Amino acid sequence: MSCEKISHIDMPRQLPPLNALRAFEAAGRHESFTGAAAELGVSHSAISKHVRGLEDRLGVQLFREASRGVALTQNGAAYLAQLTPAFDTIAEATETVNDRPQGELAVNAETVFAMKWLVPNLKRFTNAHPDITLKLDASEMLIDIARYEADIAIRFFLAGAPDGTAALISDAAIYPYAAPSIAAEVAGDPARLLNYPLLRDRGGEPWVRWFTEIDRPDLAAQVPERPRMRALLAIESVIAEQGVLLSSADNVKLDKDAGRLVRCFDHGFQQGSYYMLFGEGVLRRKPVRLFRDWLLAETHEFRQDDAQHTDE
Repeated sequence: MSCEKISHIDMPRQLPPLNALRAFEAAGRHESFTGAAAELGVSHSAISKHVRGLEDRLGVQLFREASRGVALTQNGAAYLAQLTPAFDTIAEATETVNDRPQGELAVNAETVFAMKWLVPNLKRFTNAHPDITLKLDASEMLIDIARYEADIAIRFFLAGAPDGTAALISDAAIYPYAAPSIAAEVAGDPARLLNYPLLRDRGGEPWVRWFTEIDRPDLAAQVPERPRMRALLAIESVIAEQGVLLSSADNVKLDKDAGRLVRCFDHGFQQGSYYMLFGEGVLRRKPVRLFRDWLLAETHEFRQDDAQHTDE
């Protein structure tokens, strides 16, 4: 008696309904039925119904009640650990077939970076990817990426690096900049800087440090105390010949290239960095990865390691 080999093609898969799997996977990532409902565009009750139906089908409890929403059980966590990569694989396979990535991308940037760098350069991204709907917003507040208020947030950190998934955009050194007429007046003599309001586009007392680093502690001691002006207003004030600005190249590139600002002295130092922050799991989406790669390529000159490598 011969045994006939059975191909896996002939064996039906034991799969729960796809909508139930999507509901569970989203709820598991968020640990919230409300968060899953918002992501999938359905009601809270629909998520709950799908999850309860899946639990009945599997004969196990996937979630338990928690102080804030729900939490995965041990079975639920084990199931999610296998489902999420499976959904990622399906998404990547679909993106491979579709050469033109589609979808929405929400980016929230600090106002000065948005106005002075991102908006003037954004056309290159939108022209290259016309099927991606980009939603751009600007804010001075650190939005809650974990709650999906944006896919990507661009934020400045005066010191250190952010927690979570992030990519360095710029750690460019800061230098003194002024309108051409003032730059000509102060050229060669740092003491002349004290004849003008000393503005800055970041916190702390960078002017004191700058004078100290050029071995002029006498000038550092004369730096007046002034309330900090918002970065965008400080840049515009300097363009209007109302002071001298300590700023990094990223924030002034647009105006420097246009001849509205000139670097006054060659000494600079590094203080603070811009980072891209990513919401949990958003890098699974091709539009997010494309924007990340585009922005990193466009800003390579502002990263000191990249710039040094380019010069070698």
